[in-house]
Amino acid sequence: MKSDHDLSTRCVHAGEVRDAEGSPHTPIYNTTTFGFTSTADLLDVVEGRRPGNLYTRYGLNPTIRSVEVKLASLENAESALVFSSGMAAEAALFFAHGRRGIVCLGNAYGGTLQLLSDQLPLVGVPTFLLQGEDAGRLAEVLQKEGPGLVFFETPTNPTMEIFDIREICRLSRSFGALVAVDNTFASPINQQVLALGADIAVHSATKYLGGHSDLTGGALMGSKDLIEAVAPWRKNLGQMMAPEIAALLARSLRTLPIRVERQNQTAQAVAEAMRDHPKVARVLYPGLPDFPQHDLARSQMSGFGGMLTLEIHGSGEDATKVVDRLELFLIAPSLGGPESLATQPMTTTHFGLTPEERRKRGITDSMIRFSIGMEAAKDLIGDLHNALKNI
Repeated sequence: MKSDHDLSTRCVHAGEVRDAEGSPHTPIYNTTTFGFTSTADLLDVVEGRRPGNLYTRYGLNPTIRSVEVKLASLENAESALVFSSGMAAEAALFFAHGRRGIVCLGNAYGGTLQLLSDQLPLVGVPTFLLQGEDAGRLAEVLQKEGPGLVFFETPTNPTMEIFDIREICRLSRSFGALVAVDNTFASPINQQVLALGADIAVHSATKYLGGHSDLTGGALMGSKDLIEAVAPWRKNLGQMMAPEIAALLARSLRTLPIRVERQNQTAQAVAEAMRDHPKVARVLYPGLPDFPQHDLARSQMSGFGGMLTLEIHGSGEDATKVVDRLELFLIAPSLGGPESLATQPMTTTHFGLTPEERRKRGITDSMIRFSIGMEAAKDLIGDLHNALKNI
């Protein structure tokens, strides 16, 4: 697969291995172990002299290796690893490259924040959580504390905050720190984080990469050396993606561009329709010209994604009434599938944070986060108008 092929072409063809039967896609090798004709052949694979298949928990399985090649191609990376979940990918990343300390900038998924603030310090990993408005303190923390990894989402969950990837990478590199960017909300279709200077791209493959609400997985993409350093953690923490899931993920990636482009268009239409609604206090969507970081988003994104957050005039109870009146939007966490979803961060994604911590992060009880699916924009807008009545 040529690196100069369009991203949509690479989504279809990169990494595919055609078998003797002529299948256009890599088959599912639902196999735990693979045999060799000689000990010398086995040692060639074990000692890394040639690629090959050995044991599925190690990732040495044709179905898994195939989808990893495809994922690496999507972020223009040298290498990729898949995991059993996005959180598994983050945990392995943090253990491999964050032992000197990890700085997390801005909002993030609630589970990520809990891992960083509660679990990792228990095993001696220093963590430093900076609010988005405190990003100017990054140089101070890098100089004083000497962490080895800077991690952030952009756009963030659920406030859609945008961080300047180029500038953060430049600053972090000057202090010898790696940068890992969670590109889940944007996807490689809308944002190429490695091209903007990041060392490692992080994805919850459960979301846009999977795209059908039928698989759970995670992925890391980056240089060969950085990704190889994570592989032993994945292997020995038992975080491997199953071959069946890898095949489902490869299936999904073939349609990633057209799915994301449609979701971009629909989310933009929904955001514009909600912007002037009298019951809506704020629409948080990077594609709106009045979004505070719209210009920055335009400078590093080619599309603005299918995620948006509404903050309504009223209380958390009022937001719950809106959610409960929705008919097309399913009340559910997660995102990126063909069905549109609605969730209150205080009840799902950030339920594990205290109300005070949510307030500090600008996550109010009156927020509703939406994952825009493949439905017609007019139908979703009509559903929201009906749900917003009489609150």
